[in-house]
Amino acid sequence: MLDKVIVFGQNSIKFDINKKIYVDPFQIKENYNDADIIFITHDHYDHFSKEDISKVIKDDTIVVVPKCMEELVSSFKNVKLVAFGNYEVLGIPFMTVPAYNINKKFHPKEKNYVGYVLNLNNVLYYISGDTDNIPEIRNINCDVAFIPIGGTFTMDYKEAFELVKELNPKIVVPVHYGSIVGEKEDGINFKKLVDTTKITCSLLIK
Repeated sequence: MLDKVIVFGQNSIKFDINKKIYVDPFQIKENYNDADIIFITHDHYDHFSKEDISKVIKDDTIVVVPKCMEELVSSFKNVKLVAFGNYEVLGIPFMTVPAYNINKKFHPKEKNYVGYVLNLNNVLYYISGDTDNIPEIRNINCDVAFIPIGGTFTMDYKEAFELVKELNPKIVVPVHYGSIVGEKEDGINFKKLVDTTKITCSLLIK
């Protein structure tokens, strides 16, 4: 499920499954310019980086963004604006879900930032975006979950573990740590907690 997945850092993920798909491209060191679809969760610089998008976008790339970002993406050629619900782009079914903070101010609920559940070859990949453990996401059906653990702007690794126990995916990948916020050790500590369950934890951020 993860053999064609790369995590560059933060919430920056590449899937090479049917299509070449990037989520929140950031800290991209090479010019790939091969994206069929780019998914953006919200407008913060470490998730919506035009510099990094320029390294992966090509002429016919479709950029999927929440509606609150409409003005920010006016310069892009192919844009799909999304609210909460079910969608499909280039034959890829996906669902958008809320992502917000409940005990901090960085990601207000009223902004309508999103996370995504991508259906790739009938495997459900949940990329939560920057969020806390909010009620709307606790029953999401997913096989693989990419969950932030760095704290400060999102859940910390202990809070993330509580969410993962409720989601019960086959595999969980911690993200959003070891760079801007969160220590490398957070990934190790998170994995120790997950290893007490039947869920597999993969540390794709090295």
